[in-house]
Amino acid sequence: MTLRYRPRAAWIALLCASLIILLGAVSPSANAQFFNDGYIRASRLGITFINSADHPVNPLRYQNALLVGAGWNRFPIYWDRVEPSPGSFNWTAVDQVVAGDVSVGLRTNAILLGIPGGYRSGESITNLNAPIFADGTDDPAPGKAINPANHWAYFVASAVARYRPGGQLAVQMRWNASQGISVWEIWNEPDLPMFWQGGVDAYARMLKVAYLAIKQVDPFARVMFAGLAYNNPNVLDYLDRTLAVISRDPAAGRHNWYFDIAAVHAYTSPRRSGIMVARMRQTLRRYGLERPIWLNESGVPVWNDYPGPTWTAGNPADRLYRGTMSQQASYVIQSSAYAWAAGADVVFFHQLYDDCGNQAGGTDFAPDSGGAGDAFGLFRNERGASCFSQHPQPGSPRPAATAFRVLSTLFGDGGFSGGRIYDLAGQATAIVFDRTTSAGAAGQSAGAISGRIYVIWSRMPNRVNAIIPASGSAAALYTIDNQDFMLTPDGGVYRVGLQAASGIDETITGGAPYIIVEQIMPGFAAADPGLIHVEGFPSNTVAQSDMGTPEGVGSAADVTLATLPAPVNTIPTITPVPTIRPTTAPQFDITPPRPTMVALPITSPPTFRVEWGAVEDGGVERYIVWVRVDGGDWSPWLDTNVTSAEYTGERRRFYEFAVWAMDFGGNWSENTTLSPQAATTVE
Repeated sequence: MTLRYRPRAAWIALLCASLIILLGAVSPSANAQFFNDGYIRASRLGITFINSADHPVNPLRYQNALLVGAGWNRFPIYWDRVEPSPGSFNWTAVDQVVAGDVSVGLRTNAILLGIPGGYRSGESITNLNAPIFADGTDDPAPGKAINPANHWAYFVASAVARYRPGGQLAVQMRWNASQGISVWEIWNEPDLPMFWQGGVDAYARMLKVAYLAIKQVDPFARVMFAGLAYNNPNVLDYLDRTLAVISRDPAAGRHNWYFDIAAVHAYTSPRRSGIMVARMRQTLRRYGLERPIWLNESGVPVWNDYPGPTWTAGNPADRLYRGTMSQQASYVIQSSAYAWAAGADVVFFHQLYDDCGNQAGGTDFAPDSGGAGDAFGLFRNERGASCFSQHPQPGSPRPAATAFRVLSTLFGDGGFSGGRIYDLAGQATAIVFDRTTSAGAAGQSAGAISGRIYVIWSRMPNRVNAIIPASGSAAALYTIDNQDFMLTPDGGVYRVGLQAASGIDETITGGAPYIIVEQIMPGFAAADPGLIHVEGFPSNTVAQSDMGTPEGVGSAADVTLATLPAPVNTIPTITPVPTIRPTTAPQFDITPPRPTMVALPITSPPTFRVEWGAVEDGGVERYIVWVRVDGGDWSPWLDTNVTSAEYTGERRRFYEFAVWAMDFGGNWSENTTLSPQAATTVE
């Protein structure tokens, strides 16, 4: 192999240099300089909060988003801020960010949410059930006016009329016919009480009203079902419950069930990104629906860089749901690959800068002072930021920014398909995509495989060698720190040494992934990707036909779902805990145990039994059982070698449980970032 591309240091220098570039104010004339300018603008990659109406538009933020290759921005349009008093609209802040997105050639995923105080009815919206149209019906027709008494419909229609291609702002700014917002997301995470407590029926109505109002103003717009947190869809599959409501609407079929795109969110575990996309598609298909699915929030905050809890180096329990900077960089690649393999269309990373994370505005402290904030950003905050402004390298990129750039460079044109996941004997994971030719491509028929992309990483603490079948005479290997190497096959295969996973923080992501890109020339046959394996394990590669079962998410067989159109029953069936039988001597056991928990019913009496176990060849020496109450912080409940115990809770409280396992060989389970594995509410 020979190094032939810019190394990481040069790329970081380029990014840092970009921070001192001064851009002019956003204006209509700015469009020209951002088109045909060499920026990637990946069609299937976005970043949240590149700029938003929450703070003045900053051209440097756009510059950094373009440098890493983003093609989409996602931000909220808060109704309560646009219409602070009934009938009084102020679009100024939103105008600036929409105009900014257009000026730099970014597409926008706009979220409509928020309830003005004057239009609040309990936890829902006043007059939400009023007719959508001024003729007193919910039946759309050309030329019909929106009913101003349906306040939500009127706000939605006003936003679309202002920001659609050819809308009011487009005319004012002299945009071309395609420029403006075409994707409208209806709320954010209504399955979390912090965003919506109005109930499923009210959300279904809100979605219907928004869909019909949007299509009346812009028939070409796409309406997105709110991105769902999907924390545990076995307990609350909000998409399923909403579709059960919509299925009883006789007009739903005529109007595409009131949404064009579904969306889901996933954090911390790369594999969970694919699992949530797969689960959402499963739910859609129960109702006979096929929709594009977007993963429009994903990410992992870092703990070993300000403003993360850098003081937790010796105590992993104090940094749950966080990773190292290198783990965050690996996550960018792995999460996107898993999501695309499961059928996701567009993938967003959360977020461009740390900003304020989930902390209150104005939160700030010195590095290494015992404070802890959410360091989600590809970039660290600048000096003068409203939160976390004291990093010694303000505004600089983290390694994840470089990883995102590598991803956008190799996947940016969207010209890839498939996505087969291979478990390489538990030693490594590979996800394989195909590139196909278009009609008329020289020397090949349309649809022929013209290239192959392998995303591969080790899951072992020691170095392993991957054996990859060759379909051509050469391939390029790309690292997450933006180096690349030329590979040549030997005996019809490429032999690649994978980086070892080191430390407890890499047990979920594994070692740093490589991306291997091979062009298949006319006359060459595409090799069977299933021949990929780890050296020493030639016949132990397993193709995964689905995304499997993560912590807290059951398979289809584990959930009883009602026959349409009845309301959904989400009570999990009871799955026996596996019997633990030592089969491997501890001194030879290097495979971590895989902990399990018996699903709990939706409701339980104050004292109930919790049961757990693990799939493990060498036997389990120790379990640590965790609990959290009402979505708060995780706390250790038991450190034990037994596999069940009774728990006593309080009425009307929601309890979630997770378990770690350590085998007799000293291997800890890989779920160090906790996700619920069983949950119940005490009656």
